[in-house]
Amino acid sequence: MMKDATIVFDLDGTLVDTAPDLTNALNHALARHGQAPVSAATVRSLVGLGARVMIEEGLRRAGVTGDLEAMLGEFLVHYEANIAKESRPFPGAVAALERLASSGARLAVCTNKREYLSRRLLQELELKDYFGAVAGRDTFAVSKPDPGHLTGVIALAGGKTSRAVMIGDSEVDLRTAKAAGVPIVLVSFGYGAAPLDSLEPEAMIDHFDALQGCATSLLIGGAARRFRS
Repeated sequence: MMKDATIVFDLDGTLVDTAPDLTNALNHALARHGQAPVSAATVRSLVGLGARVMIEEGLRRAGVTGDLEAMLGEFLVHYEANIAKESRPFPGAVAALERLASSGARLAVCTNKREYLSRRLLQELELKDYFGAVAGRDTFAVSKPDPGHLTGVIALAGGKTSRAVMIGDSEVDLRTAKAAGVPIVLVSFGYGAAPLDSLEPEAMIDHFDALQGCATSLLIGGAARRFRS
């Protein structure tokens, strides 16, 4: 059932645990402007909304204002230079990509991280060759939760929406997939706010070992359920 299927992954908090490097970059930018650091938990809760929102929220929580554009630039410079210093694929992710690719699936990334940073991260982690298409927040005129972001990357990968499954960790991912008419698998170990079950995804997994069986079930019209490894 994987042949000619397109499996689309969110990046931060789904495929890769990027919070440590994002937190370091954000706190670097804040410190250069005399602002207090934010916690990794704060960053995890904001990752899917992009760097600008992370900085805005960091300032808001500190109760101060700042030069947002300057801090954004400093964040991006620091992050690019240290993009994979501590970031790592989640347990089982690489093996899951291997199994899916070997089974004939097309693989793609749909993320609200900038495209050049997404490609840089995948390259640094030796994951880029698994993916036939990568769409960041600036690849198209729209980004998640607009469904055009997802349908656009499926098309770039040479796939069809009717034979696709999205893997994500947040309400943003779920809203995107639902609007595109694509079943979504949420990962319980990502950055999304709990409880994820209340969002009513087509399925949830607790480990990447369960992904292929879960995706196969959805592609043949299986009922929503929780897949455990």
